[in-house]
Amino acid sequence: MTGLEWVVVLASAGAIGWVNWYFFLADRSAAAVVAAADAGGTAAAVGGVPEVTIAVEGGYAPSTIRVRAGAPVRLVFDRQETSSCSEEVVFADFGIRRYLPTGQRTTIEVTPPRAGTYGFTCGMGMLRGTLIAE
Repeated sequence: MTGLEWVVVLASAGAIGWVNWYFFLADRSAAAVVAAADAGGTAAAVGGVPEVTIAVEGGYAPSTIRVRAGAPVRLVFDRQETSSCSEEVVFADFGIRRYLPTGQRTTIEVTPPRAGTYGFTCGMGMLRGTLIAE
């Protein structure tokens, strides 16, 4: 192999590694919603129900949300991109699949029935987030 072919092979391997890290291994920021009084900067209580705004742009920010088990929480998805991957959010454990229009906020209210971890993904399963009920 020539030197140029080696450069192409190494660059390709690096790109594949970066894509896998970005979509599957990168740690995203977390928000804690424990009580209406504990806003944590990204959460607020509206009508007594904790509300978290989640930015959708190349992933979910925050991607980990902590809530109380058995209590409702309002998740507001703010989609800020046009990628087809992020046009839908799926909460398989709750049977929810919702379209997210670009530049608009979409509200989903869920009540985790018991303590545990509930995942949410984009329609393609590449973007991932976690709802942790305690």
